[in-house]
Amino acid sequence: MKIPILTLMSLAFCLVCCKTEEEALEPNIVIVFLDDSGWADFEPFGDPVLETPGIMQLAAEGCAFHNFYVPQAICSASRAALLTGCYPGRTGVFGAHGPGAWGLDTAFATMGEVFSRAGYATAAFGKWHCGDQPATRSHSRGFDETCGLMYSNDMWKHHPEAPGYWGQWPLSYWENGQITIEEVSPDDQKHLTAWYTEHAVDFIHRHQDSAFLLYIPHNMPHVPLYCSDEFEGKSGKGLYADVMLELDWSVAQINQALKECGIDRRTIVILTSDNGPWISYGNHAGFTPFREAKGTSFDGGLRSACIIKYPEQIDPGTVSSRTFGSVDLLPSLCHLAGIPLPGNEIDGQNVWDLIRGEAGAENPHAYYAFSNNTNFEGVMSGDGRWKLHFPHGYRTLESFGNDGFPGKYAISTIDTSLFDMQNDPGESRNVLHEYPEIARSLIRIGEDHRSRFYGDH
Repeated sequence: MKIPILTLMSLAFCLVCCKTEEEALEPNIVIVFLDDSGWADFEPFGDPVLETPGIMQLAAEGCAFHNFYVPQAICSASRAALLTGCYPGRTGVFGAHGPGAWGLDTAFATMGEVFSRAGYATAAFGKWHCGDQPATRSHSRGFDETCGLMYSNDMWKHHPEAPGYWGQWPLSYWENGQITIEEVSPDDQKHLTAWYTEHAVDFIHRHQDSAFLLYIPHNMPHVPLYCSDEFEGKSGKGLYADVMLELDWSVAQINQALKECGIDRRTIVILTSDNGPWISYGNHAGFTPFREAKGTSFDGGLRSACIIKYPEQIDPGTVSSRTFGSVDLLPSLCHLAGIPLPGNEIDGQNVWDLIRGEAGAENPHAYYAFSNNTNFEGVMSGDGRWKLHFPHGYRTLESFGNDGFPGKYAISTIDTSLFDMQNDPGESRNVLHEYPEIARSLIRIGEDHRSRFYGDH
């Protein structure tokens, strides 16, 4: 049977249009960013005290990355680095910003702005903490839909150590540029994880036919800990475990929504944390097998568990020890989506071949830099093998807190030190004099970084 030429042409045109439309929808991006979660808080990392089936399902469908780093183990600095692909020394975003702070300067494009300009629908549901002025809040930084808190959930009048200080500012809940809860109550905090999840699931369903970027920076498990009544006491292992169970539920809900909409195969899902656990809070803090924790430049602070799922390119159920950083996510996702990088200079690089596990892929970075507040403290080789600390002071735990009250820190110091992270991930043995050439090379790299990034800080 002969098919009329016009029919063939119409069929070809339809196929081309369909392919073009499908390509335009790829990939969607979902980033779930936990707050103060320890590297070993959930499966398949470490030896967690509870089962997290939702996260395990995500890992079974993607890859668990054991050597993922943030450049500074504190809230605002870590978030700004993720969103801009820039080191804190470049943006000037250090530490944790308080109420009313300018935050991330508008000269540095956020991931929301980059993807919005490329036609993506964008949303940010959760803790922003990158600015609390009209021009720097989430709804002004490229996100079409927003909800959540503008700074940490402990910056309120119920703070256990400084209620009078933090009580000067109301902890408000925002939706799409408007305050909908003037002063968040303890009962409101119990609903934060569920609210963010409900917004995320609704956003996915409404935008299943268009490309989207969905950023979910949870407040939890940052203190003070809260979870909904449905999860309180559910773990039988304390409030922290209950909170992690609800976060696991949230991950499962988002993953399921993508499947229900038939878009999970063309959606990248990234789950990680802004830094390591705030261990002074004892039974209200997470777990890390590495040295020290949040607020330090040791791996207990800088190394976060990371899972990435993208069925089209990442083999399911895999584990990777390859090293990369949060500053690399923006350029890698831009590469994958085929959209241009922001006009401002960034520090991250495209490491997608490394993420997808391509044979022979190498990290293009000569080094990663790390800092604590305004202090530049060292560098790590791009392959993650060697880590060099410059002399600096750091806080180390003296006594654990309990049930929402913090313990005590002592101040210690470290001299110039080189650690072999492959054989000593606990950073316990200084091999500076055993590998003098490597040490000299990293010292030169670090000094050059300091002069370029910290001359004005």
